[in-house]
Amino acid sequence: MKKRQLLRRKKIMMDVLSNAAYRPMRLRELAALLDIPRPRRKELYRVMDELVSDGSAVRNSDGTYVRAEAAARALYIEGTFIGNPRGFGFVDVGEGEEDIFIPEEKTGRAMDRDRVRVALDEKGSGRRREGTVVKILEHGCREIVGTYQKSRHYGFVLPDNPRLSQDLFIPGNDSMGAVNGDKVVAIISSYGSRRRGPEGKVKEILGHSGDPGTDVLSIVKGLGIPTEFPDKVARQAARVSEELIPGDFQGRKDIRDWTMVTIDGEDSKDLDDAVSLTWEEGIFHLGVHIADVANYVQGGSAMDREALRRGTSVYLVDRVIPMLPKRLSNGICSLNAGEDRLALSCLMDVDMEGNVISHEIAETVIRVDRRMTYTDVQKILDGSDLEVCREHEDLQPLFIQMERLSAIIRRKRRERGSIDFNFPESKIAIDEEGRPLSVEVYPHNRAMELIEDFMILANETVAEEFYEDLIPFLYRTHGDPDPEKIEELLTLLHSQGIAVQKAGQKISPLEIQKILEKVKGGSKEALVSRLALRAMQQARYTVECSGHFGLASSHYCHFTSPIRRYPDLQIHRIIKDKLRGRMGLEKEEMYASILDEVAALSSAAERRAEEAEREVEKLKKAEYMQEHIGETYEGIISGVTGWGLYVELPSTIEGLVHISTLDDDYYVYDADNGCLAGEASGRRYALGDTVAIRVVDVDLYQRNIDFVIE
Repeated sequence: MKKRQLLRRKKIMMDVLSNAAYRPMRLRELAALLDIPRPRRKELYRVMDELVSDGSAVRNSDGTYVRAEAAARALYIEGTFIGNPRGFGFVDVGEGEEDIFIPEEKTGRAMDRDRVRVALDEKGSGRRREGTVVKILEHGCREIVGTYQKSRHYGFVLPDNPRLSQDLFIPGNDSMGAVNGDKVVAIISSYGSRRRGPEGKVKEILGHSGDPGTDVLSIVKGLGIPTEFPDKVARQAARVSEELIPGDFQGRKDIRDWTMVTIDGEDSKDLDDAVSLTWEEGIFHLGVHIADVANYVQGGSAMDREALRRGTSVYLVDRVIPMLPKRLSNGICSLNAGEDRLALSCLMDVDMEGNVISHEIAETVIRVDRRMTYTDVQKILDGSDLEVCREHEDLQPLFIQMERLSAIIRRKRRERGSIDFNFPESKIAIDEEGRPLSVEVYPHNRAMELIEDFMILANETVAEEFYEDLIPFLYRTHGDPDPEKIEELLTLLHSQGIAVQKAGQKISPLEIQKILEKVKGGSKEALVSRLALRAMQQARYTVECSGHFGLASSHYCHFTSPIRRYPDLQIHRIIKDKLRGRMGLEKEEMYASILDEVAALSSAAERRAEEAEREVEKLKKAEYMQEHIGETYEGIISGVTGWGLYVELPSTIEGLVHISTLDDDYYVYDADNGCLAGEASGRRYALGDTVAIRVVDVDLYQRNIDFVIE
């Protein structure tokens, strides 16, 4: 059908839909109305598809068509479509809002991550909201990562993302020579129609399934995380000096004679924070010294734009995907011991009650005396390794004072209600081929806590200064928890025999902290911590200073990690403009115009990185348990649903006991008490119960582990 002919027929159909006598009709009824013979009905289908695509008409869930203006009388909501392997989906409409269930027949061909418009259906009593996708506003998925399946003259890409329920057709000439089993990245060239599936072409071959590193790279690429720096960024990085030059010292406070250390993990290479501490006459002089990355990454440069696009460094089991090129992140910006480095220092005077009685933020030149690890500092604090203590004997008084100040700061934070979520994190060891060798609990010690305490104090101090100065700024905010989720949490805790009290309609951080203290050290500590965390909102970056619920802090920002977080880098620029007297009205207006977008992009990048880290961890745990099928373990029930029990092992590995594999009794899900209850036996499987399980199956594609009760 020629373009002019198509436009004319679209106008005819819009005249039909606009007629006062028109009632919503299906395609078959429209064809009969217009007396279109069967052989030519495909032309009508194309015309109506075009009208729906350009927003002139709407196809209802029952297959009938109406003008978009008529459909607009329905209640529409816009959001992000989240697909499900079984064909249905949900639409996420924003934080704090209940998502909308979309049945399979009402998805309107929406794909995972599409921005969609939804017409709400009537909500029945006690049911969640349900709707129909009436328009795809923007495709969120432009590339698919998956396994190539070759046929004689064409192929298909089977998506790795289980939320994408359709395979991607690849014409033979667009395969780049991919063979069966290759992991590929494919560009979507057509999203298809009601009669035709999506189509695309292979853009990149990542490697063959099973090749070392291909599995992790597939997850990274599937989430759209950049892995290679553009040539222009690489050239900019290559021009950065590897040493300080005389001009770098101008206008800076030279504190290279101060004793200071970095304290990080053994494998850390991007060291962006150092600490110093002295004590006199009841006052601690605490210095938190942060790499001055903004000196090397100019706002608006190619390197800066790439850093904003990445948003954050991504730390995976087998690799780190840095926000900045390694020449900077591991070189001139890393606070390596014995090297002169540029820093932004937050110098705080802290009294014996943990109050910051005065502070200064300054551009400085520093030289770290020693690179310490959490493990060695902990050994010095508890005196458990005489060799390490002797090696760092000259610094032992410094670490003792640090522990003393940390305890004061932590006590003050706890008194105001700051929440310490204490649940185990995973430590996965892998071999050179990327195969998991062990899965254990990552050790947490006082050395980690004291660095955390100092960084939090610096972040609060910086945030409060710029809030009081009324300068456009980026804050790290954490909203109050969802009241309904808190009520669910309290109900579950009561069912576990954990007595809790709450004052008023809203819960305070202090009340949650008291709940966690009640279970501290017990078998249910990790479980209750996770349940409480699930009731919380996600922290995010905003231009409004609305406080941080989890830390019970009224002013909070991220200042301490500019090598690996873009908001910190942006904050450093604002600080330096103020320190150098450049924060005039024009600068304030400039920052006010860009910070909303920086906050949104940074929050989204953080979520993306968290998902990558979570999915890689799930994959490696599944790979590990594949070698242990048939073995038995003891674990704690960490989740109860209508389809079964989730059981977490002491190693942090979690698997599902499907309800169908329980004993012969008929089990009913009791949501109020968080348990599955047997109707005949009266047996209950409840949150927090200890059970023995056997590993029976592993699905690497879905990254699921199946258990049965022993």
